[in-house]
Amino acid sequence: MTVTAVSGLIDAVSYLGLGHVFTANMTGNVVIIGFAAAGVPGFSVLGSLVSLAAFLVGAGAAGRLETVMGRRTAPWRLRCVLLLEMALLVTATAVAFTASHGTNVLIALIAVAMGLRNGTVRKLAVPDVTTTVLTLTLTGLASDSPLAGGTNPRAGRRLASVLAMLAGAFGGALLVQHTGLGWPLLASTFGTAAAALAVPRGPSSG
Repeated sequence: MTVTAVSGLIDAVSYLGLGHVFTANMTGNVVIIGFAAAGVPGFSVLGSLVSLAAFLVGAGAAGRLETVMGRRTAPWRLRCVLLLEMALLVTATAVAFTASHGTNVLIALIAVAMGLRNGTVRKLAVPDVTTTVLTLTLTGLASDSPLAGGTNPRAGRRLASVLAMLAGAFGGALLVQHTGLGWPLLASTFGTAAAALAVPRGPSSG
């Protein structure tokens, strides 16, 4: 669930600090592009388009990596992608601490990282783990609940994802408001590193 919390941190950084743009939640970006195109103040078509394009590049790269590393085990592939994500977040952190005008660069770096992760998680097809979007998770909690006639499978995992995202967004919002963008990005980097270290180790090929 660490990577889900990181997603909350990341979107706090991008939405609150980079001009109301999402870099992890692309559904939000599509909606924001619609708002901006309609002339609603405070929303950026350019920033959202940069994020969307960069995310697609990252997701496409994840698909290519899956092809190249297809003979490796799932944990090995996930760990490699998380290390790539960490490298992108390290770069974004450096930009945030040192550059005064790097908004679109930051958006692109973070969105590529999120695209890489999402593309990989989708390929691995872990049930109820999307790491950035909770709509289906919340839908599952309600539609599979005893009140709806279900048995609530994986309810604990679903609820943990929601709480992890909430905690990440809360912590990210506090850091952005009080410290700027560099420190929450650094926290995201450490969170991704912790997630990579937590991936089970095993044979490097299947």
